[in-house]
Amino acid sequence: MEGDVTDGAPGTLFVVSTPIGNMGDFSFRAVEVLKGVSAVLAEDTRHTRHLLDRYDIDTRTVSYHEHNEARTTPALVARLTAGESLALVSDAGTPLLSDPGARLVSAALDAGVTVSPVPGASAILAALVASGLSTERFTFFGFLPRKGEARRRVVSDIVALRHVAVLFESPARVGHTLAELAEAGAGDRATVVARELTKQFEELRRGTVAALAAYYLGTPPRGEIVIVIDGAAAPADVSDAELRTRASELRAAGHDAREVMRVLIADLGASRNQAYRLAHEP
Repeated sequence: MEGDVTDGAPGTLFVVSTPIGNMGDFSFRAVEVLKGVSAVLAEDTRHTRHLLDRYDIDTRTVSYHEHNEARTTPALVARLTAGESLALVSDAGTPLLSDPGARLVSAALDAGVTVSPVPGASAILAALVASGLSTERFTFFGFLPRKGEARRRVVSDIVALRHVAVLFESPARVGHTLAELAEAGAGDRATVVARELTKQFEELRRGTVAALAAYYLGTPPRGEIVIVIDGAAAPADVSDAELRTRASELRAAGHDAREVMRVLIADLGASRNQAYRLAHEP
């Protein structure tokens, strides 16, 4: 069994993906690993217990989440180095992706412990492959910051992106987030809002960012949401002189350097270095 303790050698930390909705999306290997480890580290032990019971796994669960990971990680690493094997799961999907676990993985590796992935369901990949948008390259943004400069910066990054963006969002904020992206310059981009993937009421709604913003502002969705947004089209070549003129106009209108940079990159296709230089010219 993969999770058996080996005398004198460190154990293994298994990072195990769990179903995102349909309980049938669980691998034979995942079941075998969870049966063989000393403990299953779970965000919500009651939630994970339902999954374990479904597959007749009686392994003990240990609570491991964002509020206790700093405190409990050293003891868990000590168990691993002493020879126990542990499995890390999230409530749904692949651990570490907008879920806790990175601290433990890093600490285990630093201690010489083997970290072994047990692949499986991922809402990110499920939404991407069903979106109809390019899968050659994408950037995952997780949940966007709620407000302030951090949120504006990420929105600007998404608008400037030349390839597909994938993000999570809460149902109550889907319409507002899409409206903010549309206002920032991504309104005509093809996008897909994937809801309740693999579950009974799975839905993938397609349209432009602006059209879907209008729809979801009037009809807030329910369930788990993944948004997939197409990248910006490659802009026509713009000369340095044109960019400098536009930067001067923006500064004269009272825009700060960050906003000048955003416009030069998103609207005119300037490189980040070029935009920075022109935005800070006297």
